[in-house]
Amino acid sequence: FMLAEYSWLWWIVIGFLAGGIAKLIMPGKDPGGCVITILLGIGGAMLAGTIGRLVGWYDEPTDGAGFVAAIVGAVLILFLYRLLLKRR
Repeated sequence: FMLAEYSWLWWIVIGFLAGGIAKLIMPGKDPGGCVITILLGIGGAMLAGTIGRLVGWYDEPTDGAGFVAAIVGAVLILFLYRLLLKRR
């Protein structure tokens, strides 16, 4: 069995954990259940990876953000979501 075949599963698991921890760090009324939590964590990892490459923390385009960076990215997404929601 090859790990690459299951990489999408790891994205979901890590996304769920990172998104769940981000929601615990920033409790409040946010939409969504498990799917939104997973997407929040995956988005946080992607955001952290992009920012990391822009500031030079990651050399290769394939270098990804770590688990802690994914949580920080997810918290940043939650913060921006609430900021935009508050303006409405």
